[in-house]
Amino acid sequence: MALTHKQKEKVTGAVKRHDKDTGSPEYQIALFTEQIKKLTTHLKKNKKDFHSRRGLLKMVSKRKKLMGYLEKTNEKSYKGVIKTLGLK
Repeated sequence: MALTHKQKEKVTGAVKRHDKDTGSPEYQIALFTEQIKKLTTHLKKNKKDFHSRRGLLKMVSKRKKLMGYLEKTNEKSYKGVIKTLGLK
């Protein structure tokens, strides 16, 4: 279920603040979004996988909290992330 290094680079390339960025809210939101997409396709095939469903719900909650934080602290970046990742 984990993302490979190439997948991470592809997903986060547009939202990174600098080359070694791994902790910014934009970066984390991009990773959570990709993992959520992956888990969603997994759960469509495996409807009874409740452990993965719980993990998905936790990721969605974390992403929502990060989005709220980013909206409060840096609205311009928030709007850019939404546009880049196609959220909302």
